[in-house]
Amino acid sequence: MTRPLDLDRATIERDLVRLVLTVVELLRQLMERQAVRRAEHGDLTEAQEERIGLTLMLLDERMRQLCAEHGLQIEDLNLDLGPLGPLL
Repeated sequence: MTRPLDLDRATIERDLVRLVLTVVELLRQLMERQAVRRAEHGDLTEAQEERIGLTLMLLDERMRQLCAEHGLQIEDLNLDLGPLGPLL
């Protein structure tokens, strides 16, 4: 059964914010994984590891703030891709 399309402005804005934050969270997680791989392989200096770690912590904090401002939880950003499973 198909759900009726909800064209309420607040709902559209919230869904758009959710989509944008989902993309940003996906990129943040990919950057974090890449940083961990590079650190494990010794590709980063200690200063680079510190800077990347601090940057990722600040980005995570800001993502949580933005989610809270829009009534979302980080878990809300994990889109269900059907047979492929969850995005995050």
